[in-house]
Amino acid sequence: MYKHILIPTDGSPASERAIAAGVKLAKSLGARVTGFHAAPSAKPVMFGRTSAKLYMPAGARATAIARATSRYLSAIERAAAAAGVECDTASVTTDFPAEAILDAARRRKCDLVFMASHGRHGLAGVLLGSQTQKVLTHSKVAVLVHR
Repeated sequence: MYKHILIPTDGSPASERAIAAGVKLAKSLGARVTGFHAAPSAKPVMFGRTSAKLYMPAGARATAIARATSRYLSAIERAAAAAGVECDTASVTTDFPAEAILDAARRRKCDLVFMASHGRHGLAGVLLGSQTQKVLTHSKVAVLVHR
């Protein structure tokens, strides 16, 4: 059925659960996985709600992002290794994670995107936007959403 599964992660608990489930699915299908992280750009000012809340020099932020990316992708590598599933990883720097996920699935010839949903509903879901919803809307390959 599916032979190559893209598993995007943002390091959240929901993503961690999706990694475990996605690797389990890959194992049952004899598929391989590609772990993927769309890292944010290293902007020095972080915004929360409506005002700046944190200043971090770009170099320090870039280092923090690189460490987080490595940690997130290592989680996928460890899960795949423990299950005996072939695994590759990739990351990009972008402010548009859904587009990056779609591009990664296309470039790597994945036939399934297996990703988490944070389950925001109502106004929060509308205002914050859902990367999962964007992937679902625009993907040319199957998308399985894990909750």
